[in-house]
Amino acid sequence: MTAKISYTDVEVGTELPAQTFPVTRDTLVRYAGASGDFNPIHWNEKFAKEVGLPDVIAHGMFTMAEAIRVVTDWTGDPGAVVEYGVRFTKPVVVPNDGEGAVIEVAGKVAALLDDNTVRVDLTATCAGQKVLGMSRAVVRLA
Repeated sequence: MTAKISYTDVEVGTELPAQTFPVTRDTLVRYAGASGDFNPIHWNEKFAKEVGLPDVIAHGMFTMAEAIRVVTDWTGDPGAVVEYGVRFTKPVVVPNDGEGAVIEVAGKVAALLDDNTVRVDLTATCAGQKVLGMSRAVVRLA
């Protein structure tokens, strides 16, 4: 499958449609089951607080995966992602209040590269705080 977005249709500064991703304790339990990461900081409030966290936190890889969805939804082809990396700057705290947390993600084309590729810089926040730093993807477009 090829990306639906054409290299000739984008320029530096092109904004990707922003998205929000709700995260609840149920989401974290399901992710733990799928990933095999059952660290209690992701589901046990008492344990998370005992180790100095404000509450249960989302898995870093879950947060990273939600952020890249902005790019894969934009291209229409997850296989178009050539490279992807982030730095984890703050955890996504997920309270047990029935609402949880919301990860907000925006993306922008930051550079046009060779071979129909572009670099997309992502901004991911939760509760007004940046949760991923240096979040960048290289994407091959049509």
